Amino acid sequence: MQDRLERVVLAYDVGGSHVSAAVCHEEELRLERVVSAPHPADETSAAFVELVVSLGAQAASAFRHVGGAALAMPGPFNYTDGIGEATHKLPYLLGVDLRHALAPRFGWDPCQIRFLNDAAAFLLGEIGAGAARGAARSAGVTLGTGIGASFAVDGNVVKSGSGVPPGGEIWNLPYDGGIVEDMLSSKRIQAAYRQRTGSTRTVAWIAEAASGDAAAAAVFTDYGRHLGRALKLTLAPFRPDVVVLGGSIARSAQLFLPAAESELDGLGFRIAISALFDRAPLVGAGAAWFRAGATAARTEPAAS
Repeated sequence: MQDRLERVVLAYDVGGSHVSAAVCHEEELRLERVVSAPHPADETSAAFVELVVSLGAQAASAFRHVGGAALAMPGPFNYTDGIGEATHKLPYLLGVDLRHALAPRFGWDPCQIRFLNDAAAFLLGEIGAGAARGAARSAGVTLGTGIGASFAVDGNVVKSGSGVPPGGEIWNLPYDGGIVEDMLSSKRIQAAYRQRTGSTRTVAWIAEAASGDAAAAAVFTDYGRHLGRALKLTLAPFRPDVVVLGGSIARSAQLFLPAAESELDGLGFRIAISALFDRAPLVGAGAAWFRAGATAARTEPAAS
C-alpha cells in the first residue's frame, strides 16, 4: 500500500457527458485505476460533488495517502479560485466554490485541490507522456462537439505571447465567413453528410462508412482541407514544432489527415495524433498538480 504523500494524486477529467478519475503517479506520470461515470441525472452542485468524491474513492481505494486532486474543467471557469462561471456547460456549477465544497469531503486543506482548463490538460498530458514529449513549442487541438486549443513553450502552457491568439483560443476566430468551430465541429461533419445524402448520421457512423461510401469519404476529405487551412491561419504564427490532434474526431484521422497536411506543406511543423486520447487530460491534470507543488516548494521562503 502506498505511503508517500507527495507521490500520487487524484486526476479528474470533467467532460461534457461524463467525469473520469484516476490515480496519477508522479514518477513517469503513470495512471492507475481509471474510473468513469456519466454526469448525475440530478443536475445540482451537490450531486456533482458527490460524483467527484465517489469516483475519487473508487480510484484511490488501494492507496493510504493521496496528495490532493487536480480537476480538468471546461471553460469558462475560474481556475484560480475553483468557481464555476459557465452558463451553457454544467450551469448548476455557476458561482459554486468547488474547492471548498470538495476539500472537507476528502479531509484535505483546500490548497490540495487544483483546477485547470481541459484543453491545457490535454496538451500537458501529451507533453508529459505522449506525442508532444520533447517539443520546445507545441500546440494541442481537440476536435469534437467543440474545438479546444492550448499552446505551450518549453512544457509550460501559455495564453499570450508571440503568435498566441487571444486567451489561447481558436474556436471563435474568424474563418470562411464564420468562425473556426463552424467548420471543424462534429455538427459540421453531420451537416455536410446530410447535405450530400439527405441522411442524418453520427460522426462515428460516417467515419465507419467512409471506406465504401463516396459521400462519407468526400465529407472527411473536405473536412481535412478546412482543418489544414484553419490551422495554417490560427497556429502558424505561433511557429509550433508539433501540433497534437485529439478529441473524438481525431480517432478517424486517417480519413482527413492527408488533406489537412497538404494544406500545411512547407510551414515547418508536423501534425501528430494523440498518443493518449482520453487519458491525456488525466495525465495532464496530474502533471499540473505536481508542477504546481514543485513551484510552491521552490518559492517558499526558507525557515529562519
